[in-house]
Amino acid sequence: MADEALSAGAVARRLGVAVTTLRTWHQRYGLGPSEHVPGHHRRYTPADLARLEVMRRLTAEGVAPAEAARWARQGPDVARPGADVRARTAVGRDGGPTIPVGRAGPAARGLARAAMRLDSVAISERIARAIATDGVVATWDRLLRPVLVGIGERHDATGGLVEVEHLVSRCVSESLAAAARAAAPAGPPRILLACADEEQHSLPLEALAAALAEVGAGYRMLGARVPVPALLEAVNRTGPAAVVVWSHTRTTADPGQLAALLAAHRRPLLVLAAGPGWQADTLPAGVVRPVDLSEALSLAVAVRDALDRPAAS
Repeated sequence: MADEALSAGAVARRLGVAVTTLRTWHQRYGLGPSEHVPGHHRRYTPADLARLEVMRRLTAEGVAPAEAARWARQGPDVARPGADVRARTAVGRDGGPTIPVGRAGPAARGLARAAMRLDSVAISERIARAIATDGVVATWDRLLRPVLVGIGERHDATGGLVEVEHLVSRCVSESLAAAARAAAPAGPPRILLACADEEQHSLPLEALAAALAEVGAGYRMLGARVPVPALLEAVNRTGPAAVVVWSHTRTTADPGQLAALLAAHRRPLLVLAAGPGWQADTLPAGVVRPVDLSEALSLAVAVRDALDRPAAS
């Protein structure tokens, strides 16, 4: 077993996450390395790696980290527990249909009810209030993502809620844009945001834009379905420090897009492959896959700060 055990760095590279993320999963949820050789750092066994693969997959699909860890500790053979967990809340107390939000709090349940009523005013007010109180990242993780995932799961199961999905998506997009405008970042736009070619799911990227604005980081947003030539043209014309490419599904996650960025004339210091579409073992060397919105924000801001830091005299 010793020759199969992996260091934290090797596991991080396989999963496409930061070593600090592994440390957090170890300290908070007990998903750490189990092999111990006296006088050496603990190392991850294949079983440890399999559990972490489950953790990585579920968190990318919108399952809360604590819930994802509970499933991961049961072993790598769980299929789609997120849907299983939320299915238990698919019917409201009055017997009518509702949007499952798992273990999300009362704010998410209230937003889900407003969504089912197609009450755009209430939806927008709840989102704006959450952003003002908790900030963009917390609002996305605790309020918006559980509801959006729940709508998607109900649609997959029933074929319905298309009108709900369209209305909620519009309200979320408008609310995030309003938050970004209100923040008015003062710094130069060092970060370029784009969806992968043919990728139409742009809301997570819009959330990152609003989060960047909230911390004063300037950015350019290219939006959905950005062809590779257009992305390269934008990079070579603006010279961003970091480029974030979002992919929601494997069908849009062509690693060739990332390789082209790395070969660009004005190659960015950091290329982030964000979203569950990207697979760690297909990413070109030098590309980082953030585990969630918070990590993507931290990495992008760190590169921005490094570039803007005055040179030592």
